[in-house]
Amino acid sequence: MKKIVLAFFSGNLLLLSLALLPLSSQVHPPEPQTLPLKCAEGDCALLHGLPQTAGMRSGFVRLKPRGAVGWHTTGQNEEALVVLHGRGEARIEGQPGRAIEAPMLVYIPPATRHNVANTGDEPLEYVYVVAPAKAP
Repeated sequence: MKKIVLAFFSGNLLLLSLALLPLSSQVHPPEPQTLPLKCAEGDCALLHGLPQTAGMRSGFVRLKPRGAVGWHTTGQNEEALVVLHGRGEARIEGQPGRAIEAPMLVYIPPATRHNVANTGDEPLEYVYVVAPAKAP
């Protein structure tokens, strides 16, 4: 009797575990995002979901008014821009420009050609974080 109950429990646990795994048809590729950094209660999660990164690197960028970083690609990496000061535009190839301003987070998926431009009258400052992306 113990073996039957244990087998039943183990079988149901396995089925439950499999049901919780996402199907490949349910997994959507990452999309560019811009997220305001205004949270009613202070700290807040910005990007939701399972961790997708390992081996991050980062840096600080200060763009003069009407300046731009230049077109480049994320390659096999994903990138986040944390806008600290000023306003500008995140330009994603093949899409309309996205207005950005402090405080805001901009997410750029892997293999995305993009540019950042300062459209304001004062410096645009942001921190970028780049990390290898797991395949979806």
